Amino acid sequence: MLSRTASNLFWMGRHLERAETAARLLDVGARITLLPNTEEGYRNEWESLLRASGAQNDFAEHYGDRINQENIESWLFFDKENHSSVASCIERARESGRIVRTALTNQVWDALNTAFQELRQLKARPRAELDTALLTDFTTRHGATVRGAINATQLRNDGWHFINLGYSLERADATSRLLDVKYYVLLPRVEFVGSGLDNYQWQVILRALSAHRAFHWAYGGEVTATKVADFLILNGESPRSLLTSLYEAVWNLDGLTRRYGESVPSTASVSARKTLEQLMARDIDAIFDEGLHEFLSWFISEISVISNAVHDDYFSGRM
Repeated sequence: MLSRTASNLFWMGRHLERAETAARLLDVGARITLLPNTEEGYRNEWESLLRASGAQNDFAEHYGDRINQENIESWLFFDKENHSSVASCIERARESGRIVRTALTNQVWDALNTAFQELRQLKARPRAELDTALLTDFTTRHGATVRGAINATQLRNDGWHFINLGYSLERADATSRLLDVKYYVLLPRVEFVGSGLDNYQWQVILRALSAHRAFHWAYGGEVTATKVADFLILNGESPRSLLTSLYEAVWNLDGLTRRYGESVPSTASVSARKTLEQLMARDIDAIFDEGLHEFLSWFISEISVISNAVHDDYFSGRM
């Protein structure tokens, strides 16, 4: 496969997953605004989304210090200047698919193109008619449709591995950033840890990741920080957990190694396997002792290293 084709398939998967992440971030912010505030207050919930997405400086260049729901919705969903907005990601995913049209089945292309066309119709509607729930539902619904078409119709060849490698790496990064929102939405005082307010915030994260029911199947009973973090970080049965996402990335990288053999360096595979082993060596108590934010920062940087290695191994023209 040409490196250009491989790159477009990889980034098609990443951009589709990234669009969902932006929409889920919006959902987290909207749900957290429903929480009752306290006398002392806590950090601005919308600012927490910018911090978790790493977009504070870019946002400030366009909106200044006007951090509110309307501007955040525009930035995360519609703004073309934000390369990680839903609109930007869907358009880029569709463009990647168009470039490698012959590598996609009709069903995948139709699902991708339908999402793009309906996005154009959505952007033409008055903003007053669009609430956060509608924007989130639009994105997750079309994301699921495209993913379903890929799983049902694409040949399990190297193109399949590149698409799903993009999905898995982006999902690992996304779950980390969504968990990090909880870190930034700090409770007013340390004694609020374990309170109803704290536990409700963790439920918000579960619902934003469409994982609330699955969590209760796996753990049952009370929602606690330890249980939720374990479910979203170390539980191999959780479809969006860091462990599951990284395992799938390793599996797809191993599939590419088997196809291309020693002719292509396996730096990405080695790096991903090393990070997976380090993740499996941890337990949730050790992660909280280390600090959840510190752990997530480490993991996000590791995903970046793996992604750069994928580019060097497969997209730099050496294939």
